[in-house]
Amino acid sequence: MGKLDGKVALITGGSEGIGFATAQRFIAEGAEHVFITGRRQTALDEAVNKIAAKNVTAVQGDTSNMTDLDKLFSIIQKEKGRLDIIFANAATCSFAKLGTISEEYFDNVINVNVKGVLFTIQKALPLLVDGASIILNGSNSSNKGDPDLSVYCASKAAIRSFARCWTVDLKERKIRVNTLSPGAVDTPLLRSMGKNEEESQRLIAEWIAATPINRIATPDEIAKVAVFLASDDSSYVTGIELFADGGLSQI
Repeated sequence: MGKLDGKVALITGGSEGIGFATAQRFIAEGAEHVFITGRRQTALDEAVNKIAAKNVTAVQGDTSNMTDLDKLFSIIQKEKGRLDIIFANAATCSFAKLGTISEEYFDNVINVNVKGVLFTIQKALPLLVDGASIILNGSNSSNKGDPDLSVYCASKAAIRSFARCWTVDLKERKIRVNTLSPGAVDTPLLRSMGKNEEESQRLIAEWIAATPINRIATPDEIAKVAVFLASDDSSYVTGIELFADGGLSQI
């Protein structure tokens, strides 16, 4: 018996990193079907090949694009007709020093990290079963002041606020909404944040030095937390922000 037996799940941003690791975990825990999304078809194809399971469907699209979201939920409606779990994981992160922030940069971060999450959940509501679990991918940056990441930090604070509000909005349907907030995780996104390999390694060393557990996380460690929030193990947990950051934001 798996913790997610019979469940139908959607993971946005599921082609690599945390989303991909979570898709693998959901399948291992018995999920009936897992839908994953991503912007790049080639990355999605690689993810499906690596998972090597018949009960995974990859749908190419941008979660901040309403037409792409409509296509996604049309496919889910046709193939399964319901959702038990949503992990709104798609996100972007890059540095921009105050005084140099462009409108294009601002719009990109907010569109992906905030607008995309809002409309992913809103458009999924007709498919969500009563008692479903919604997991929002936050960040320990939601309650910290990180240099050159003010727009990103603000976007993740918005995610935390969404979880609080939607917990109340959806309580009559017994739908649980929680925020999963990682710290530094060894993903392609994290390793792309430096301008070059040397800078990326310096940033990782700084995050390790600041983390009480003295390392960054693996994607699978965050995926295990997602399984907890998706499963009945967390049946009395809603409205929280669960930090999986090695103590970085807590000490």
